[in-house]
Amino acid sequence: MTVSQKILTELKPQKEFFIGIDSDGCVFDSMEPKQKEFFCPNVIRFFGLFPIAKTARETWEFTNLYSQTRGINRFLALLHAFDLLRERKEVQERGFQVPDLSPLKEWTRQESKLGNPTLEAYAKEVKDPVIDLVLEWSQTINKEIGQWLKDLPPFPPVPETLSKISEYADSIVVSQTPVEALEREWNEHDIAKYVRVIAGQEYGTKPEHLALATTDRYQKDKILMIGDAPGDLKAARQNDVLFYPVIPGKEEESWKKLQNEGLDRFFNGTYAGEYENRLLNDFNKGLPEDPPWKTI
Repeated sequence: MTVSQKILTELKPQKEFFIGIDSDGCVFDSMEPKQKEFFCPNVIRFFGLFPIAKTARETWEFTNLYSQTRGINRFLALLHAFDLLRERKEVQERGFQVPDLSPLKEWTRQESKLGNPTLEAYAKEVKDPVIDLVLEWSQTINKEIGQWLKDLPPFPPVPETLSKISEYADSIVVSQTPVEALEREWNEHDIAKYVRVIAGQEYGTKPEHLALATTDRYQKDKILMIGDAPGDLKAARQNDVLFYPVIPGKEEESWKKLQNEGLDRFFNGTYAGEYENRLLNDFNKGLPEDPPWKTI
């Protein structure tokens, strides 16, 4: 167990309820600019995808924004997007060879904390050019986001909703974004005061965050995960806890509904069942599994 994870295991309950909150695309309207302006351009640059740039961009955005894989870890997203690219007719017709990322795939199979620190340590150990390239790509993204992406506020209903949450529940950030970026964003907009811990990718996976922070300390029906991606729902389900979806494209509406209705139901015990199922149906409608080019 890492030092960061120990912080979660030693978190002592102050309230009866617990809420985990995702950050990118959920609290902050940051998914689109991060993926479109920083992640995708660097994928094309670092991996030489200029001959298929249009197709690569469409594939990357589907993987990270508009499908059931929205919000997955950046290294898993890279592998998934490249697998999709290999299947695409446009890529095959041009005779383009999508780079082989087998060394990265091997690392993701053996490592649970998929972040730059663990990849950096691995790179020093294996001295593999593919690993070195992926690490440089990831580090460049963090550097550029830190340099350029500023003053991006949370969705308007968020601060007031977080304030309401803090009255009745212990809450933490549950994210796969690096901690440094999370702390900068949450402090910049004065909302870090509403959560007890800001857990990023260095703390492990989202399911691990929830398990480490709540096991044997809160009743399952008094734990809620708030997120905008299927991975957030999966984290909740793996821990057998409740989930509130912030629907992509309807973020402000989702937060207002949580503030005015969802939280009251959660706190008074009428959230589980029919109400949660109705929210999940709306959530799943907007995030398909199959890409649009497969249905044409």
